[in-house]
Amino acid sequence: MNRYSFEAVIFDLDGVVTKTALVHARAWKLVFDEYLRLREKRDGEPFREFTHDVDYLTYVDGKPRYEGVSSFLESRRIHIPWGEPSDAPDRETVCGIGNKKNAAFLKVLNEQGIEVYETTIQFIRELKRAGIRIGIISSSKNCKFILQSAGIEELFQTRVDGLVTTELRLRGKPEPDVFVTAAHNLGTIPGRSVAVEDAISGVQAGRSGGFGLVLGLARKDNEAALIQNGADVAMPDISEIDLEWVEHWFRRTPRVLFSVWDKPEGTYKSFAAGGESQGRVVLNPCYSRHPKTVLLAEKKPVFFLDYDGTLSPIADRPELAVMSEEMRQTVQRLSRRFTTAIVSGRMRQDVERLVGIKGLLYAGSHGFDISGPEICMIEPRAKELIPLIAEISASLKGNLGNIPGLLIEDKRFSLAVHYRLVKEEDIPQIEDLVNSIVQKKGSLRLMHGKKVFEILPAIDWDKGRAVVWIMQALGISWSDICAVYIGDDTTDEDAFRVIRTRGVGILVSEHDKVSAADFRVGSPEDVKRLFEMILSAA
Repeated sequence: MNRYSFEAVIFDLDGVVTKTALVHARAWKLVFDEYLRLREKRDGEPFREFTHDVDYLTYVDGKPRYEGVSSFLESRRIHIPWGEPSDAPDRETVCGIGNKKNAAFLKVLNEQGIEVYETTIQFIRELKRAGIRIGIISSSKNCKFILQSAGIEELFQTRVDGLVTTELRLRGKPEPDVFVTAAHNLGTIPGRSVAVEDAISGVQAGRSGGFGLVLGLARKDNEAALIQNGADVAMPDISEIDLEWVEHWFRRTPRVLFSVWDKPEGTYKSFAAGGESQGRVVLNPCYSRHPKTVLLAEKKPVFFLDYDGTLSPIADRPELAVMSEEMRQTVQRLSRRFTTAIVSGRMRQDVERLVGIKGLLYAGSHGFDISGPEICMIEPRAKELIPLIAEISASLKGNLGNIPGLLIEDKRFSLAVHYRLVKEEDIPQIEDLVNSIVQKKGSLRLMHGKKVFEILPAIDWDKGRAVVWIMQALGISWSDICAVYIGDDTTDEDAFRVIRTRGVGILVSEHDKVSAADFRVGSPEDVKRLFEMILSAA
């Protein structure tokens, strides 16, 4: 029985579990240098060797084989046909070169054998004894062969590798698909999972996937690069931490924003990993940043704001949650200076009406429905489940409609069962029926909010993924801005995890609570106060 706050740890294969990363690097160098020599002799192009630090780590490491070929060749302005996966190794196509690399890799592997990182294997066994679920991911189609050859296949409850990626048409790293798929295969979500990576593209994937902890193994003394690209912590070897260290991480609480706002930098402690940074563990410096410096002096902020409990007080019934006119005017002033999006669990049309400010971006139904100036998107997988949501809504109203105070809110892409006004003795009946429905329908998942059960599509989409989509749709780079997400509820945690290390998450809560947010304010009134402080300094 797992007594811990996290449920799964997902490991990359090469460079994390096995010492095949150097074998991959040697195989890539053999193949690319041979091809570059060919182009020198045939086409008169000056030869520049394929290097480990510049070419392998930047363009190839962690990516699916063909994408690695394409990425490196593009860096050298070499354009050749993509070809087919069946291309012979001597074909001058992306697939042909990739297949030649695979043959070279297997040859080197057979000659040298497979080594594992014993400290990683020991940590995996410790996790399994504690009831933590374990997954393995890899861009390699040889993953199963490597695990079997090393005698460690039985340690992993799921494997998402190059073969699975092709079969399911998953996007390769730095997109989060492989990590998210592994988490779902293990019966959990990224927010309650750890991603362990040694590649830059891998920590980027873990960050965008909203993992509760993104742990970078700096096998190449590249702690700074891993931290810069989204790792929460970096270290040379997994032996620097243990299970209790990870548990402490998942039980962190945000700092009270206004209690440190006017303090000089360096006079307060961040919520450090493991209580304090220890040994050779490098904590991402974002966790010790001063809020005033981040929000007022570093980069131009982009705001993502929840509605209920953030811009308006929590009300007994959804229709009573109305933002004040003073808040509306403040948000309107904010939106004139900075890009601003409302990301709400409400239907988009509902939250647009309640906020009543034109020109904002609105993401409704937890991000399944997004609209704003020049952008528009409805998540297609969620759209397919609209009839099922309507069917469940009718069923719940038929079975529970006689319970006083119960409100069933059909939000088209999701369903909210509000029990704030329900008598305590009636809540178990409601929860039992909701759980039963979700368990019977594999296409749905359940989230617990503030006095509400949220029934959502069981797809890898949430407020965090909506924030990523908006950033991409607007063509905004994470490195150019400070993303600020403010929210108060469980569904906002997905967004806090996605922007963590890239921006600032602010939880709205009167009391301390475990959260992925960086800071905490007490109420919507405090949110308005923060906006006014930012506007006065802008």
